[in-house]
Amino acid sequence: MSRQEQAVAQAERTGAGRTVKLVLAGTAAAVAGLVIAMVAGGTATPRIIPGLPDEGVLTRWGLPLGKLTMDVAGVLTVGVLLAATALLPNDKGLLGKPALTYVKAASWLALLWAGAAGATLVFSLSDALGLPVLEVLAGNELTSYASQVSQGIALTLVVLFGVAIALFARGAITVGAAGGLLVLALATLLPPALTGHVASSPNHDLATTGVAVHLLVLALWVGGLAVLCVHALRRQSHLEIVATRFSSMALWCFIAVGLSGLFSVLARLTSVAELFTSAYGLLLLAKIAAFTVLGAFGWWHRRRTLPELASGGPGVFVRFASVEILIMLVTVGLAVGLARTAPPPAVLPLDRAFEALGYPVPPEISPANLASLWWFDLFSGTLIALLGGLYLSGVVRLARRGDSWSKGRTAAWFTGLLILTVATQSGVARYAKVLFSVHMAEHMTLSMLVPIFLVLGAPVTLALRALKPAARRGDRGPREWLTTILHSRFVRFVAHPAIATAIFVVSTYALYFTPLFAAAMEEHLGHIAMTVHFLLSGSLFFWVIIGVDPAPYKLPHYARLMLLFVTMPFHAFFGIALMSMSTVLASEWYDQLGRTWGASGVADQQTGGAIAWGFGEIPTLIVLIALAFQWWQDDDRKARRADRRADAAAARTGGSGDAQLDAYNDYLAKLSKRDRAE
Repeated sequence: MSRQEQAVAQAERTGAGRTVKLVLAGTAAAVAGLVIAMVAGGTATPRIIPGLPDEGVLTRWGLPLGKLTMDVAGVLTVGVLLAATALLPNDKGLLGKPALTYVKAASWLALLWAGAAGATLVFSLSDALGLPVLEVLAGNELTSYASQVSQGIALTLVVLFGVAIALFARGAITVGAAGGLLVLALATLLPPALTGHVASSPNHDLATTGVAVHLLVLALWVGGLAVLCVHALRRQSHLEIVATRFSSMALWCFIAVGLSGLFSVLARLTSVAELFTSAYGLLLLAKIAAFTVLGAFGWWHRRRTLPELASGGPGVFVRFASVEILIMLVTVGLAVGLARTAPPPAVLPLDRAFEALGYPVPPEISPANLASLWWFDLFSGTLIALLGGLYLSGVVRLARRGDSWSKGRTAAWFTGLLILTVATQSGVARYAKVLFSVHMAEHMTLSMLVPIFLVLGAPVTLALRALKPAARRGDRGPREWLTTILHSRFVRFVAHPAIATAIFVVSTYALYFTPLFAAAMEEHLGHIAMTVHFLLSGSLFFWVIIGVDPAPYKLPHYARLMLLFVTMPFHAFFGIALMSMSTVLASEWYDQLGRTWGASGVADQQTGGAIAWGFGEIPTLIVLIALAFQWWQDDDRKARRADRRADAAAARTGGSGDAQLDAYNDYLAKLSKRDRAE
């Protein structure tokens, strides 16, 4: 073995030893944070009343430790997949050697994740029944708990998805496969978090969205930093690239974690005083303090350690990042202990409608109430802010570069966002959960009006022009990822005119004429899913009809016109079907609200059918105008192109460039020559 190989081997052994020390220190930090949170919250030493069921010490400590292991394994799985997908450079979509190592590590971490979720499932049932673990395992309640209770179903999903990630990660060799596993890992984090204190908070809509965003962004931040520390300790290649990319992402993660955490606090606490007078509030203050310290660490990274790393000195970065990850793991431990601590009891009205909606039933509907009763929806508000901010940043980047962008496209995009704001944030959003007719008006607006203006805004074209190519040849930056997605088999499949039309039409019938609608109305996540589906299905269909952005299939204008006229009657038939029904869809949902004003459920549903029947005329007229304008522009471009070709041909041959005109001129010239000869 040469001296260079010996040095490399020695460096790898040293890095492996340092990594083991960091893992042990991180484990101790996370457990310490958990113990502090449980002692401070009172769950470590609960008051045991003789005669009442007691789950025992094993469950009392095994449940939070199992959940801590599950959360840490999930965060690390996200971290290694993030490093393989986005932080490390790749070669034309193929994973490099370090990235393949991280994907293989994701397989083992996902198995640990699934195992910890299985243990948490058993301990959760023991805690719910107040029975020791051995008695729970000896009984037959575990199957029912895992398949019928929301918390048990959530943990079962983690077990199944964790095993799936572990299996598929063994054969992943492309960036696309690693990216798909990353999306699956992020989705697997959500079910357990959305079945705890979130569902019982005073504003469960705000709490649900806040916790989901908080958890996803925190997993990317903590997991990415942990993998970055390991990468630096093992002195792997591309350390500077990985650190720079993570630093850019960490800034946005810090902002998103802070805002989502703020909304989560607002959803759980009813007053500022509860931060200082309850154990739950004090633990929140501890998390806020740790979050502030992490922000200071991130600022120091960008200011001092990244330049030192660029100059070839990773030692300071490793020490600094190791301390930062320890603080992060303490914060994770605090979060697990916080989840075991009940928030302060909120004084809520004894109203089933308030429990279902998160607000009292609004007064009788009127134009004034629709315009004044604004309701902040965190998901839609965040979506609107992101879409508007990203589009505006792209326009500004083009302007700074000296390139122009169509003002009409910009106006169309922000018109769509304005309509989306009115549909999801105004009184329309409040009444949409109470009246089927308003829900149908919101549905038609989101699926048939907003997408028209968003598609005419040409966001993909703007992104392709504004984003810079990747710095390394063969690597994938945001622009390359966007191009890859546009050319993917999935997009080619869903963007086929027949498939896009089927999704746009059939999904409406499948939603309302099956139990899906009733199930979606019962949960806030169901409302979010409907909003996303309406926007995506409408955008996909109108992308085929009047899309400006590049698409896999380009229909002639007359074919687009025929497709529009063939599709719109299906919505009219849908409206007629609703108007002829004598039973109320999702009747259990509407009956529990106890609405005492307005029309009956059947009459209101018939009004919704009339809205669905007549609403299509407005979008059809807008699309026809846009299609006619695009058709005229296309003919004009073809005419100018033909003129340029004719001019080029004339320059080469000395003629006019028009074959018929040249032939006629030759004929006249021959006649003139014959006349002179005679």
